This record gives sequence, structure tokens and C-alpha cells, in this order.
Amino acid sequence: MNRRNFIANSAIAAAGITILPGTLFAKTEKVRLGYIGVGQRGRSHIGEGILREDVEIVAVCDIQESSLKYCRELFNKAGEKLPVEYTGGLEAYKKLLDRKDIDGVIIATPWAFHKEQAIYAMRSGKYVGCEVIAGITLADHWDIAKVYEETKVPYMTLENVCYRRDVMAVLNMVRQGLFGELVHLEGGYQHDLRTVLFNDGKSLSGKGVEFGPQTMGEAQWRTQYNVDRNADIYPTHGAGPVMNYIGINKGNRFTNLVSFSSKARGLASYVNQLEPGNKNGKINYKNGDVITTMLNCANGETVMLSHDTHLPRPYSLGFRVQGTEGLWMDVNNSLYLEGKAKAYDTWDSATDWLTKYDHPLWKKYAVNAEGAGHGGMDWFVFNAFVQSVKQKKQTPIDIYDSLTMSVITPLSEKSLAEGNMPQEFPDFTNGKWKDAKPKFSLDDSGL
Repeated sequence: MNRRNFIANSAIAAAGITILPGTLFAKTEKVRLGYIGVGQRGRSHIGEGILREDVEIVAVCDIQESSLKYCRELFNKAGEKLPVEYTGGLEAYKKLLDRKDIDGVIIATPWAFHKEQAIYAMRSGKYVGCEVIAGITLADHWDIAKVYEETKVPYMTLENVCYRRDVMAVLNMVRQGLFGELVHLEGGYQHDLRTVLFNDGKSLSGKGVEFGPQTMGEAQWRTQYNVDRNADIYPTHGAGPVMNYIGINKGNRFTNLVSFSSKARGLASYVNQLEPGNKNGKINYKNGDVITTMLNCANGETVMLSHDTHLPRPYSLGFRVQGTEGLWMDVNNSLYLEGKAKAYDTWDSATDWLTKYDHPLWKKYAVNAEGAGHGGMDWFVFNAFVQSVKQKKQTPIDIYDSLTMSVITPLSEKSLAEGNMPQEFPDFTNGKWKDAKPKFSLDDSGL
């Protein structure tokens, strides 16, 4: 049994290119990482780190003993040295980041903590690999941008869908011009999260109707956002890949957006079906069941994003890439290229096309990614971060990309609060987008 299979088969794992200035960092053969937040998502990244000979996990931080316990078991089962633990309060992470023997940090805490932890990490000279999202408010995003401009320490949102195999094959096709000039794109987060947002408080997989501190996993904190906010609260899965297709921040940019919200019925209905009379079935959840956001681009494309997590439905991110010579849609695995399709005005199965245009990264590293989370894309996003730290290069998803895909949340919230009024999109690059060149996965280097 290889090391990946060993980790994957353990109960815990199951739960769970610009060169930078040489004076700032020195190249390293082994990347020393710290982890802030070792809940289910953090432990998934730890599982990737444990498997690598070029990564040393030096320290971890979490305020919950249960998460630290599971983390210890993960290291023990793998026969690896236990990292130093930091706990005891919400600012324990600062002691981890004050260490001089850490090159980069993985942040996998609840969303509300990301901004301050990332800022402290950048000011401590640590590469930042942060789970989505970057910040809660528009001001949060500008605060992060300001600190990056002060420190120039790289920040990468760990948006794994950018590395999904079909998404990258389509990127390869886009770059070879098979769709012609792109005109319209769609994506989103369309995923029934009701069993994630509610829990029985006994296990991560425990079905229930409760949320809050007494429960397990994301039900402890994520559900409250659906109570309090009406917005696309998880835009990056759809936005990240779309941004790569049309060169956002690389010769193109989002100029404005407008959002629309359906009524909110799904979460209360779910609770009432499972436990009629429960108090959580009487809550007036603010987050609409389906949030639709439309964006304009400087180069004339339109983009539609969807957030749909409260209703019964199969998982899909709803990608659509449409140009002057054809389109791809992931929902029904369909593709049509004018003059190249098997029959006029008839969909082709996308499978053969995606295999033919498999991205060079997947051709080279598919074996390495076998068994990794989310169909292997977790390996790719973690590898890209590690290689950036190791080579002392800018991350392929940089600070501007990270802030752009994340700021859709507060902008959509403001649009909805103002009666679907359009919102001007901030330019975090301060005009640099006009001359910037694409860098995401342009070769097989791992970045």
C-alpha cells in the first residue's frame, strides 16, 4: 500500500511566473509549513503535506482540542513526527507565525478569521495559502491588498476548482482558439449543503437540524451566514475558472455586477421535514435559495454566477464557455464546435474532446494526484502553492485574482440590499491589469 492509499484509507483522512526579489526570500529544497485551522479542510491539506518528501509540517494551530486530536492521529498513523501545537485562544496563531522556521502557512479556519490571519502572516514574511474566502466586507479586501503592496509577500486563494481536470482541458482548448472569441461564460456553486449546514452535534456526518457551537464541522459557523446575509457567499468555485478563461486581471477585468435573489424557503423546509416544530424551522433565513449574479467585463464578455445550496439537487458547478465557434457545458457533459461536431446542430459528448485536449499539467501529474481529494484537484492546488514557495515565485493564483473572486460576496450583498442596483467592481491592480500577462498553468512546471 503506497503512502497516499494509507492516508486515504485512514478514518481521519476520510473525515476530513514572476521571480520575487531575491532579497526577500531564499530558495529552499524543503518547504516548512504551518497550518492555522486543522478541522476537516485543514486536515485534508495536511494529508497532502504528509505525503511529500519536500514538505515539513512544522506547526499547527487550532482552538478546538477535538481537531488537534484528529490531527495527531493523522500524523501517528502515517508514522510522521508530530508538529508543535498552538492553542488556547483566538490569537494563538500569532505565536505560530512568529516562528522563524516557517516558509508558508495554510489558513483553513472559518471565514471571519481569514483576513486578520492572512495579514499577520504577510507581515511575518510567510507565503499565504488561504482557503476561500479572503474577507467578509469590501473594506476587508482593500485592507489585504494594502498589506500585500506593503510587504509583497505572495497570497494565494486555494481555489481547487481552477485545477479540475475538465476545467483545465477547456482552458487548454480556449487557449488554442477552439471556441473562437469568447462571448459569455457561466459558473457557480450548485451543491445541496443541507446536511453540511445542519448537524446532530455527534459526528461530522451526523444528520440533524441543529447548527451553532454545539454541533460539528461547518455547521458550527457556516450556517449563520445563511441566517444573516443575502449574498453569493461562496463565489470562487465558479469565478476562479471563468477568470482564467477570459484573462481577468491579465488584459481584462470585471467592471460591474448586479445580483438577484430568490425567496428563501429551502433551509426551513428541510428542518421542518426532519423535525416538525423545531425552532430552526421557524427562522427567517436571509440568504435566498438561488442567488444569480451578472458581471460585465472590460473586453465585452458577460459572466453569470449562481449560488444554489439550500435545495435538493445533484452537484454541479454549472460551467458554460461560449464563443463565436462553439460552447462547452459541464451539466450534461456536452460540447459543440461549429464545423467540427459529429453532426450539425447536435451536441457531442465532451468526453472525447476533453481527453484529446487534456491539459499538460494533468498529463504529467495525474499519477501523483491519484486518490487526492475532489478528484485529484486538491493535489494540484496544494502542489502549486508548495512549488511557488519552494521556487520563490509568485503564486499562479495571485493576490489580485484572490481578492477579485472573493469580493463578489460583499458586492452582491450590496446590490441586493439596494434593490438589484449595479455595483462598480474595484480594481485591486490599480491599472496593472491592462499590461499583465496570463500565467496560470501555461506549462507543465506544476504552477
